[in-house]
Order: sequence, then structure tokens, then C-alpha cells
Amino acid sequence: MNELTAQRIKEILKLNQQQRFNYLCKEVQKQKQIWLLVDEHGCVMLNTEDEDCIPVWPNKEFAEDWATDEWSHCKAESISLEKWKARWTQGLIEDELSIVVFPDKNLNGEIFFPEEFQQELNFQSKK
Repeated sequence: MNELTAQRIKEILKLNQQQRFNYLCKEVQKQKQIWLLVDEHGCVMLNTEDEDCIPVWPNKEFAEDWATDEWSHCKAESISLEKWKARWTQGLIEDELSIVVFPDKNLNGEIFFPEEFQQELNFQSKK
């Protein structure tokens, strides 16, 4: 696994939402895992006006970087891409949760329904 340098992390964090989404898709395909933040109650969740969302990140470093303030007690945890496809997509659909992809510190990120996210990952894997 490649270590992300501090400089590369800064560059990636400057990307816009769409660029961060594209980066996440490439990293998920390469690393075969998706990163979440968890605490003793489960996954961190964010709320928009319309959706309850699970934030996901492409690398451990970004999830950990995001875990500040009210989320400072959370730890980064990876889910294998295989497990995500087998269980998480359907579980999120059943729980009526959406996914916010690689949110920045202002909570901005692309939001997808689980099946849309799965389709995008599948599409990206064919590129």
C-alpha cells in the first residue's frame, strides 16, 4: 500500500466534490476497501435537510484527518469492497441511509443513494 505524503494529502483535500469522488472511486478500486469512522455506537452519521448519510473516505488518512472536534473519539475502520457490495449496499437501502462521499471539513461531499454509489463503483471499475 502506498503511503500518502503530507503534501499529497493537502493537494487531494483541495479538490472539489466531483474530483474527490473520482479520487475515491479510483482508490477503492485499487485498495479494495472503503473507510468509515466508527465509535462505540457504530458508524458516524451526518444529516442533511433531506438525508441521513454515512460518510465514506478513500484512505485511512482522510478518515482520521476528519475525526476532529465532536468526532475526535472516533476511529477509522475499513470495509472490504467485497463486504461492501455483499452486505453494506443492501443494509443501507433497508435502513434508508445515503452515502456522502469524501466530505470536506465543511461537510460538503457528493451524496448518493446506496444503489447509485454501487453503480458508480461498478462503472469506475470498468474504466
